[in-house]
Amino acid sequence: MTPSLSALFRESLKVGCLGFGGPAGQIALMHRVFVDERKWIDDTRFQHMLAFCMLLPGPEAQQLATYIGWRLRGWAGALIAGWMFVLPGAFIVLVLSGLYVNYGEVPLVAAAFDGIKCAVVALVAEALLKVGKRALKTRTALLIAVVTFVALVLGAPFPLVIVAAAIVGATQTLSLAERVSAQRPGEGRSGAEESERLNAPHPPAPSPQGRGGALAQAFLWLILWLAPPAIIALTLGTDHVLFQIALLFSILACVTFGGAYALLAYLTTEAAARGWLTPAQMIDGLGLAETTPGPLILVNEFVGFLAGWSSGGLAPAVAGAAIALWCTFAPSFVWIFAGAPFAEGLQRNQRAAGALNAITAAVLGVIAKLALFFAAHALFARQISVGPTEFPDLASAHWWMVALAVAAGVALIRFKANLLLVLAVCAAAGLAAQLLSL
Repeated sequence: MTPSLSALFRESLKVGCLGFGGPAGQIALMHRVFVDERKWIDDTRFQHMLAFCMLLPGPEAQQLATYIGWRLRGWAGALIAGWMFVLPGAFIVLVLSGLYVNYGEVPLVAAAFDGIKCAVVALVAEALLKVGKRALKTRTALLIAVVTFVALVLGAPFPLVIVAAAIVGATQTLSLAERVSAQRPGEGRSGAEESERLNAPHPPAPSPQGRGGALAQAFLWLILWLAPPAIIALTLGTDHVLFQIALLFSILACVTFGGAYALLAYLTTEAAARGWLTPAQMIDGLGLAETTPGPLILVNEFVGFLAGWSSGGLAPAVAGAAIALWCTFAPSFVWIFAGAPFAEGLQRNQRAAGALNAITAAVLGVIAKLALFFAAHALFARQISVGPTEFPDLASAHWWMVALAVAAGVALIRFKANLLLVLAVCAAAGLAAQLLSL
């Protein structure tokens, strides 16, 4: 069944308004809406689309929405589904960012954010465990995760680490494929394994949308993505804060595999070095993004807003948020339009699969570095610098916040508590601690 554009708009807007709970919750919501309720996409095709989007840099949930829209109604459907997934949450984050810069220093508001920081530390710990379960299936994966963590602690550039992991993964998989190809069909496999291989479902047929048209749309969106940064560079210069925002988020759009958590430590370091915000403000922004619908990577909009605010007030702040939003999400349309017509072949490419597995393992090391960074700045008054990395000064711990972070982690990881409820309870605990200290 092919939906009308208006029907696709309504259902995509629903997903954008109700998409709480991070990528897992948003992907589950899309499955319920597009597969279970509307039956516009079958389950096999949905899983295939999701696997392809996991190979791409950038926000996989938004890319999945874009891919679904493209398959259902071509380029118009892609734009509707992709942007409706983002814009409701983006509007809320913009409003909350404005409230934050005006009222974030009010004692009671600041106290609530102290509690939210504890929930954010717990969220990062939860992400670390979730990625670990998926990534650490081999000794090689464990080694990649450990090496990634050590390299980042020693100051290695984030993009270089991700690219190196992808190369290692592709090389390892190619070597394995060469050894397997030397076997006769079925040799070295159990009967059950061979039967499973022969009876595995075939990838879905290529999309009815034309490859040539999709590539033309990809080229168009490449131009649209790069046009605003180019205009800013020509009119305001490359040193202007708006160009620097566009440049940073355009780079991240090309190298950020593994979701928002994979980029946060690198983004915070870069933003702090430019004087846009402090690590504590970054944690606050992550808390805001967690409480709103839409992808967690909307924290980029918060960073762009504060970068513009620090350079001249409300108008530059709104412009900074807009360019950050554009350079975060516009590249996804390039990747989908360029890659979706060839997705079936890519899914069978062993080098691509190996690169993805290695990147997933590297993301675990990235999140571990992020957990150390956030915990040091959220729960401790002072940090100890060892080379390029800051470690917590244990003597400066806010012990009530440490206890609250542990409790939030237990609630999320052990008892699968509702995220918004945990954030609300932590905010209330921060207010209570402030009132008791008066």
